Amino acid sequence: MHRFLSITLLLFSSLTYAQKKPINHTVYDNWESVGTKQLSNNGIWASYSVLKQEGDGTLYLNNLLSNTRLNVSRGTNLQFSTDSKYAALVVKPMFKDVRESKIKKKKPDELTKDSLCLVNLTNQAIDKVPRVKSYKMPEKGASLVAYLLEKPIDTSKKAKPDAPESKTKQEGTDLIIKNLLTGTTRTFKYVSDYSFNKSGKQLVFACTGSKKDKLADEGVFLLNTEKGSVKTLVKGKGNFKNFIFNEEGEYLVFLGERSPEKKEIKDFNIYYNSPSLDTAQILVDNEITGMPAKWAVSGDGKLGFSKDGNKLYFGIAPVKKPKDTTLVDFENAKLDIWGYKDDYLQPMQLKNMENELKRSYLTVMEIFNSNPKIVPLADIKLPEVMPVAEGNANFALAFTDYGNRIQSQWTGSSIRDYYLVDTKTGSRKKIISDLSGYAIASPAGKYVLYFDKKTANWYTYNVLTAKITHLNNGLNIKFVDEENDVPEDPSPYGLAAWTAEDKAALIYDRYDIWEFSPEGKNEPKNITNGFGRQNKITFRYEKLDTESRFLNKKETIWLNAFNNTTKESGFYKKEIDNAKNPELVVMEKMRYSGMVKAKDAERFIFDKGSFSNSPNVYVSADMKNQLKLSNTNPQQQDYNWGTAELVKWTTPKGFNAEGILYKPENFDPTKKYPMIAYFYEKLSDGLYTYQSPAPTPSRLNITYFVSNGYLVFTPDISYEKGYPGRSAEEFINSGVEALKKNSWVDGTKIGIQGQSWGGYQVAHLITRTNMYAAAWAGAPVVNMTSAYGGMRWESGMNRQFQYEKTQSRIGATLWEKPELYIENSPLFKLPNVTTPVVIMSNDADGAVPWYQGIEMFTGLRRLGKPAWLLNYNNEAHNLMQRQNRKDIQIREQQFFDHYLKGAKAPVWMVNGIPATEKGKTWGFELTDEKP
Repeated sequence: MHRFLSITLLLFSSLTYAQKKPINHTVYDNWESVGTKQLSNNGIWASYSVLKQEGDGTLYLNNLLSNTRLNVSRGTNLQFSTDSKYAALVVKPMFKDVRESKIKKKKPDELTKDSLCLVNLTNQAIDKVPRVKSYKMPEKGASLVAYLLEKPIDTSKKAKPDAPESKTKQEGTDLIIKNLLTGTTRTFKYVSDYSFNKSGKQLVFACTGSKKDKLADEGVFLLNTEKGSVKTLVKGKGNFKNFIFNEEGEYLVFLGERSPEKKEIKDFNIYYNSPSLDTAQILVDNEITGMPAKWAVSGDGKLGFSKDGNKLYFGIAPVKKPKDTTLVDFENAKLDIWGYKDDYLQPMQLKNMENELKRSYLTVMEIFNSNPKIVPLADIKLPEVMPVAEGNANFALAFTDYGNRIQSQWTGSSIRDYYLVDTKTGSRKKIISDLSGYAIASPAGKYVLYFDKKTANWYTYNVLTAKITHLNNGLNIKFVDEENDVPEDPSPYGLAAWTAEDKAALIYDRYDIWEFSPEGKNEPKNITNGFGRQNKITFRYEKLDTESRFLNKKETIWLNAFNNTTKESGFYKKEIDNAKNPELVVMEKMRYSGMVKAKDAERFIFDKGSFSNSPNVYVSADMKNQLKLSNTNPQQQDYNWGTAELVKWTTPKGFNAEGILYKPENFDPTKKYPMIAYFYEKLSDGLYTYQSPAPTPSRLNITYFVSNGYLVFTPDISYEKGYPGRSAEEFINSGVEALKKNSWVDGTKIGIQGQSWGGYQVAHLITRTNMYAAAWAGAPVVNMTSAYGGMRWESGMNRQFQYEKTQSRIGATLWEKPELYIENSPLFKLPNVTTPVVIMSNDADGAVPWYQGIEMFTGLRRLGKPAWLLNYNNEAHNLMQRQNRKDIQIREQQFFDHYLKGAKAPVWMVNGIPATEKGKTWGFELTDEKP
């Protein structure tokens, strides 16, 4: 009887698998993912969004006490009121309407606009406001909302589009302020910008006036939201922006210019207002004491008060030159001049030109000084400055790579000098020279903590005594990447936090967290007791209070935990000053992400999932008892999904290796399966990562291929300096050979796929072995000798650093080790290739020169090898346009199906697509002809 029951269940299980459909290319658009999550301050309401890859998502509001839920289609950008009684959110236009507008090429004013939803969380009533440009709620305090409307629809047939903003200033629109408790509203006309103070008791706004309404207000105004009174800060025309209140919300600063409309270079001033002033006064103009000659207040700089409100930080910049309108465009040369003494290569300068034109240099002034003056803290040679102790400190921390910029062409990183800059005098004191690493000020400003990559050590600099303390001196534990396999000094694991008043710094090693006395007075203490290293668990501090600056030593903190052996993840708790081991809360064969805590309640919202479980949103008060809120992708149960398992093997040189093997859900060990190996560097930590069926940017669509009867193998690779190609052979080939020992792997039908660095490794492998039946190389480098001196156009950087210091791992210049560049260049071994290969190489690739793909293709073509080149026009290194991502999924499937499953070949592989047919036919049709 029991045997019969077992057989019946087995047959039923097999039948269930057989009924499930393989994933096809039509499923992508509706596949869901979890978006933004948050909790109301009291922890009663949970908000989260579920998004579709293409289409309309939904925002959900859950009452965790009554277990009721509101669904808002296309909802986004939600904010709870401080008292947790209200919520505001934006509703986007329907996807189909946006699509239709693009097809019809409608003008911006004709497009469907966003709406605003105001939700009363007590009675769940919703008030919807159409055509809203933006909204804001106070960070703390009053239950108010202010929203700016889009301009009214002009139904006049003679209506003309507004002139571009650069030529004619845009008129403002209606600003509505609503008291959510009373329902009362107030409207102000022609508003261009607005801002609450933190408590919501003050609202500042700028009005542009109107050419049609001569009596309309122009200027800047301050509304007292409690009394309803309006104070005129500036009367008349002007451009006013960047409204910033101090912490208490009493003082206000903003940028403003009242230059003639046609003047190209505007003269900005900083305006200031306080309760004792009837109107805003100009606090900083271009004539103020301390302003360098030919410098001015920057209209692109940020404004900010120190926490105590005594200092104002802002930006200044050299006065820009206006355009010379006498020059005739067609009579003047257009060229770029590359100079060998330039700090940055010309392409990088051009790439960063817009940002450089807007660059400002941090400056400070003491607001209540009887003799107003400004103190520039930065300049062209010392451009980066950071206020310390929330701006309260009497110094700032500055750094510069000036004088060391040219060498970044081949190092890829910066060598910096660090300074303390006096906020009263502007005087500078160099405290660190030629640092390869980084430095930050402690929260209270007593120390500068820095890491030196050259020595792999942590140090502190005492601001008062100038004493330097080597924190990890004498410890045999590494605080840098233990698995570093590039020819660059390893990077640190990082800083977790500081304890109160800078008494201790908490720093990570690979697994644990260490407490260091910044003066070295106490012995370093492993606060996780080495429990992480003993159990191969990586602990990282989970910061749940975004406003906290310090940790209390009696505080119990949450630790994000990852088991490096099993790849499980979860959470532990640890009281910092307690000698006990971290306390396990939860550890699962899942991947947790996005943990958020309610501000005033012990409640958490997060999402978790695995390869087999679509990520969903959960809430919990203790992370042990979890309540599932969402149910993403229920349709997954209708499809043949897959499983993910960790596999281990030993390489020919004796290295312990691991990777992930994905199998179809209906896997049958009595059958033989084709297999595709997909690789980059190390991927096994993603064992429990959900892989949505999606048109990918260029990497392998693992879920699709597994669902359609393939095994997918993702081996980890470790590298030997100077021999990246051989390293790929060592790990990838040996992993494949280990799996081929299983009877269910068809060793004659194995393909390989990789993108970028993975694409390079694909190209290398097919020149060294004929064990692969098909190969797909996305954006590969095949000639390191020509790529070495090329450009990464997306950043403007030269590629030398990549070969000498980072991913390409040669570790020497081309002229020092030319033999390594040749050995690791597949181009020189193309006659060995027997594997059919598709190359994707796009003409707008900003990372790998697209001529690398051309070199590979033209070489293989001349040799008569089966090869195809896909150039997605105006596309990047990784495909960005969704229509192109969808296209490549089909071509990749057809390619591997033909060579690994014996399916018919598509027309594009057999006959190509003539240029005359471009955009008319795509060649997906299958044919009996052979490629």
